Amino acid sequence: MATETWTPAPLPDLSGRTAVVTGASSGLGAVTARELARAGARVVLAVRDPAKGQAVADAIAGDTEVRALDLGDLASVRAFADTWSGTLDILVNNAGIMAVPQGRTTDGFELQIGTNHLGHFALTNLLLPHISDRIVTVSSGLARTGRIDLDDLNWQNRRYKPMGAYGQSKLANLLFTVELQRRLTEAGSPVRALSAHPGVAATDLDRHIGGLQGAAIRFAYRFIAQKQPEFGALPTLYAATQDLPGDSYVGPGGRSGRRPSVEKRTARDSDTALARRLWDRSEELTGVHYR
Repeated sequence: MATETWTPAPLPDLSGRTAVVTGASSGLGAVTARELARAGARVVLAVRDPAKGQAVADAIAGDTEVRALDLGDLASVRAFADTWSGTLDILVNNAGIMAVPQGRTTDGFELQIGTNHLGHFALTNLLLPHISDRIVTVSSGLARTGRIDLDDLNWQNRRYKPMGAYGQSKLANLLFTVELQRRLTEAGSPVRALSAHPGVAATDLDRHIGGLQGAAIRFAYRFIAQKQPEFGALPTLYAATQDLPGDSYVGPGGRSGRRPSVEKRTARDSDTALARRLWDRSEELTGVHYR
């Protein structure tokens, strides 16, 4: 009988394997990097602020390296990928921003779609020739609220809504996984694309949500959040290390939310036609194509 709580303690031996974790300088990414390193992997912390990343790496017992990566700047994404050599076993697309004020990336994309989706889209495709095992992209339960507007992904022709933009970017993460797995399967590749979401984990991701909405969310944390990032990272670690089929979507299961389980997909986040159209639009915007 399955226990109510799953911990990273029984992770398989990852000795000799290499993992990249984006956004590993805090929160869920830092926990993910720590646990993968504890299991024996060489872990590259891909972070926007190398000093913060190094502080996290210094506290990890294991083989780590810190490399600069700004997902809001395609030149930085290309530089990271161009300097990669050797096999990459596990790519964890973890970095993300939530409900930020309206702004633009270096390349002119709306900040949330640019960072959460387009940056990871480009990074994954550029690194794909090196990847041997799997790609795990971290989404959110709020993907269920998302709507994809292919004609206005960058919120240039509609009134900007921070949570609407976040939901769109997180839905994009799931559709990206759908289409990536389809392409991998079609090519006969053994690489698997999976996605995960942390549930309601108390990190600093919501720091930009102000007013009554922000106060309500932080009050609700007292009752429904998994409290520590350690618990929020469990679905990601499960997706990154367990023998799951491609396009699995892992979330927090069990009464406590501390036993990761594969979740049912909704019609919207498993829409293969929309996933293909989003992929094509993402290629147009980034100039990065499937290899």
